[in-house]
Amino acid sequence: MRKVVLIPGDGIGPEITDAVVRILDAAGAELEWEHCEAGLAALEDGDDVLPEATIEAINHHKVALKGPCTTPVGEGFSSVNVQMRKQFTLYAAVRPVRNLPGVKTRFDNVDLIIIRENTEGLYSGVENEVTPGVVMSMKVATEVGCQRIARWAFRYATVRQRKKITVFHKANIMKMTDGMFLRAADTTHKRDYPNIDYETAIIDAGCMRLVQDPAQFDMLLLENLYGDVVSDLCAGLVGGLGMVPGANFGDNEAIFEAVHGSAPDIAGKGIANPLALLMSAVMMLNYLAETDSHNAHHDVADRIKSAYDLALTDGAKTGDLGGTLSTEEFADAVIERL
Repeated sequence: MRKVVLIPGDGIGPEITDAVVRILDAAGAELEWEHCEAGLAALEDGDDVLPEATIEAINHHKVALKGPCTTPVGEGFSSVNVQMRKQFTLYAAVRPVRNLPGVKTRFDNVDLIIIRENTEGLYSGVENEVTPGVVMSMKVATEVGCQRIARWAFRYATVRQRKKITVFHKANIMKMTDGMFLRAADTTHKRDYPNIDYETAIIDAGCMRLVQDPAQFDMLLLENLYGDVVSDLCAGLVGGLGMVPGANFGDNEAIFEAVHGSAPDIAGKGIANPLALLMSAVMMLNYLAETDSHNAHHDVADRIKSAYDLALTDGAKTGDLGGTLSTEEFADAVIERL
């Protein structure tokens, strides 16, 4: 049995986490969970938003599956997600975005992977008040960080047999920070991966091209803020944040998570869609198969993916997708098709 840290999170997090764990158990996943807390759930228990026990568990087991955690807007504690990325140097965020069967959207040919640098840029959180009424937020880029994510993206493209990487940037304006990011990608491509098609696009023009025809892109590589915005934009191409998984990778640890919010307005109603977290769990199983050399995880991941594809094809959907199923009923529908 492979031990994995499980962080249910806040709001709808515990509901969708329970549903996903039930599906994984039914599919025969050889996993043992160590339950930990983060976010508001940890605060309510009198602990820090990222408790030391949770940090120690992830350090020990190296892999975690995490539900959504609440982040206050404009005040309060800093993002738990950002704290985790810094704590474990999870510098590569991966968001696969593809059309799912039975879910009709404006485009039917979307198959993208967004790679986002996860630790630098404006999300470094370096802010200060210059003078009363004037505040400044610093965009941080380092040679180490830019080169690291460039190498990681091209290596990932090779392993996943992707054919092209497009770098979105604003180096025409931010010549030093985005210029450094762009140079790192250019150098990595020319020196180590000339076999992969490569292009660059100024981000505003790139976003226009995305909504005109997403099929012209394969993999996107972006710095932190751009990656956050564009990955959500791409999720909208296939039906929304409830339809896409997410993962955060470092050199030693990996955390797989639903990228949508904690949706406190529907928490406890049993209507949340667990699909995004389930898809993230499938990514986790494939990762464990590769890192642990345990092909059984691959087999379980394939079975679950086929089951939720078939459930959607058969019209088994939660309310956000136009269906009528509850969280648990959707889990039942997937389990029936394993």
